[in-house]
Amino acid sequence: MPKYIIERDIPGASNFTPDQLKEMSKTACGVIQKMGTQIQWLHSYVTADKVYSIYIAPNKELIQEHARQVGFPANSINLVSSIIDPITAE
Repeated sequence: MPKYIIERDIPGASNFTPDQLKEMSKTACGVIQKMGTQIQWLHSYVTADKVYSIYIAPNKELIQEHARQVGFPANSINLVSSIIDPITAE
């Protein structure tokens, strides 16, 4: 199944408290449970004013619908074409 990187503009994201991050996570997981098994959230990286999320889904439209339902922006949704890491160099 395709993997996507979602860029979310969320000003001040790095200042969110652990409780705020927990609530965001609960919200995202709750919507995924309602949507079914075709979409899976792997993890997210929180930076100063953005959150980068890694999702597995059959298409961008499902990710856009998830973003709409949770109320978090999906400013950019990019299909991952390859994954490289230090082992790739071997």
